[in-house]
Amino acid sequence: MLKIKEAPNRFTDSSNLARAKLFAKPYREIPRMIQRKLFLFNGEFAATPHATPCDTPCDPPCDAPRHTPCPTPCLTLPVAQCATTSGVPGFLWFVMYCAVAFLPLSAFSHNLPAPVRQALKQASIPESAVGVYVHEIGAPQPLLEHNAGAAMNPASVMKLVTTFAGLELLGPAYTWKTELYADGIRNGDTLQGNLVIKGYGDPKLNLENFWLLTRRLRQTGLREIAGDLVLDSSHFDLPNGNPADFDGKPYRAYNVLPEALLVNYRTLALRLIPQPESRTVRIVVDPLPASLDLMNNLMLGNRACNDWRDRLGADIRADAQDNGRVSVVLNGGYSVDCGEKTLFLSIHDSAYYILSLFRQLWEEQGGVFRGKAITGTVPEGLLPLEIHQSPPLADVVRDINKFSNNIAARQLYLALGVTTGIPATAASSTADVKITPPATLAKSNIAIQRWLTSKRLNFPELIIENGSGLSRNERISARHLGQLLLAAFQSPVMPEFISSLPIAAVDGTMKKRLNGSATAGQAHIKTGLLDGVRTMAGYVLDRSGRRVVVVFLVNHPKSGSAQPAMDILLDWVYEVPDKSRS
Repeated sequence: MLKIKEAPNRFTDSSNLARAKLFAKPYREIPRMIQRKLFLFNGEFAATPHATPCDTPCDPPCDAPRHTPCPTPCLTLPVAQCATTSGVPGFLWFVMYCAVAFLPLSAFSHNLPAPVRQALKQASIPESAVGVYVHEIGAPQPLLEHNAGAAMNPASVMKLVTTFAGLELLGPAYTWKTELYADGIRNGDTLQGNLVIKGYGDPKLNLENFWLLTRRLRQTGLREIAGDLVLDSSHFDLPNGNPADFDGKPYRAYNVLPEALLVNYRTLALRLIPQPESRTVRIVVDPLPASLDLMNNLMLGNRACNDWRDRLGADIRADAQDNGRVSVVLNGGYSVDCGEKTLFLSIHDSAYYILSLFRQLWEEQGGVFRGKAITGTVPEGLLPLEIHQSPPLADVVRDINKFSNNIAARQLYLALGVTTGIPATAASSTADVKITPPATLAKSNIAIQRWLTSKRLNFPELIIENGSGLSRNERISARHLGQLLLAAFQSPVMPEFISSLPIAAVDGTMKKRLNGSATAGQAHIKTGLLDGVRTMAGYVLDRSGRRVVVVFLVNHPKSGSAQPAMDILLDWVYEVPDKSRS
C-alpha cells in the first residue's frame, strides 16, 4: 500500500485543495476510476502494483518536501511526495497528479447511491423511470447524474422556472394593479352609471384584499351605485378552457383557470370543524353566497387522517332554472384526528362570483347596489377612481413555491408575456418593464425563451404549457433543472428565490418530511405531485456548510411510493462530508 503525505500549503482555491487531499489518501481509498488512470503511467506498476506501506509515520522520512510546479496545462500546485515506494519515485507521483488534475472535484458518478437504489427497488420503481442531478455550488462538474438528460414531467417543480423568471424579469418589488372607474355622473354620494373593475392578473386579490378595495371605494364618499358592475378582463387574451380537462374535477380549486380579473381564486372555503360531543362535523362557508344550498351528511370517525379529501364525497349540481344557484351535498367520513381542515371549491362562474361578493361586501359597509354584472372594457378617457396594488412579487412567489399555488403560478406566467424577456437590472426599475398587452400564453413562452437565451441556457426539451406544472405535457430534464438552480444561486434575486422554497420539516409542502433527521431545516426543496409523477428540486446545505443543488424526478405509475428514496437522497447529500466520494 502506498501512502502520501500532503506538504504544508496555503490554497485559496477549494478545487485545488480537494485535488491535493486526493493524494493524501491511502492508495486503497483513492476512487477506482482514478487508480486506473494512475496505473497507465508505469507499465510495471500497472501490471503489478507493488507499492509497500510506510514503515514509520511519514514525519518526514524524506529529506525535504519537494515543491514542484506543474507545467501547463496542469494546475500549479505544491506537491510533496513523502512515501516509501517500490519503483515509484516522487517525481512519478507528480506526473500522476498532473494526469488527474483536471478530473472533476467530485467523484462523478452515473450510479445512484446504494440506499437510494434499494428504496426504489422496494417501491417497485425502475431506475430507468428516475432522473437525478446533484451538483455542489461552485464545483466544475456534477457529483451525480442519473438519466439526467431525459425529458420528464416535472409536475409542480416547473414552478421553479416560472418564479425564477418572474423575479428576474419583473423584479421582486413588482406589483399588480386593479383599477376602479366611475362610468357615469357623480351626484353627491350616488353614481348615476356603471362601476368598472379592470384587472391586470393580480394573483393575490383574495377575500381580504377585495374587501380592502371596496372599503377604499366607500371611503371616497360613494354610497349608491345606480348602474351595473362592469368586469374588464381584457388584459389577458386566452382561449376558452374547461376546468375539467385536466382530471375531470372541475370544482377543485387547483383547476381554476387564469383570468385578468380573478377575485379570491373564485373559490368558497368550507371549514370542517369536528364536534366530538355530537359526533358530527360543523361546516362554515366563507364567503357564503345566498345562492348556495349546502347539505352536510359527513360522519365523524376515528380513523387516521390520511388523504382526507379523497374520503369526502361532494355532489355538486347547478340549478339550470336559476342562474347562480348551486347545491352541494357532502357525504363520506371525516376523522376527528384531522382537526380543523379547509376544503376549497370553485362552483360559480367569475361574473356571478364577483357580483355576489361585491354586493355582500358593499352592503356590509352601508352601500347600495341593485345592478347586475356584465362583461366590458373601460371607456377611453376615464381616470381611475381607485387603484389597488397587490403585495410585492417576492411575497407572491413565496406563496406559489411553499404551498404550490397553481392558480397564482399561472397568473404569474401570463404576466411574463408582457415583458421583453430581458432581466431587470439595477439600472432598470420595475416601472421600465415594457408592457405590450394583452398577455397570451404564446407571448409568455417567447419571454421565457428570450430570458433563458440571455442567461446562456439552452433547454431544447423544455415544454411549458401554463407555468404551474399542472399539466400532462410539460417537460424538462433533471440536468437542465439543476443548471437553472445553479444559475439562480448566482442571481441578484437569489435570496428571494431560495427563501420562497419549502424548508424541510419546517413549512410548506415539506413541513411533514424529514422530521427528526439531521437534514431537517437544512434543505430548501420544491416538491411536485401528479398521478404517475413525483418530483423534488432545490438546495441542501450539507454538514460541511456547502450548498448543493439536488433534483429528483420520477415518472412512473408507482411514483407515489418514491418519497422514501427522495428523502434518503437528501440525507445522503447532507451527511457525507467528503465531496470526493465515489
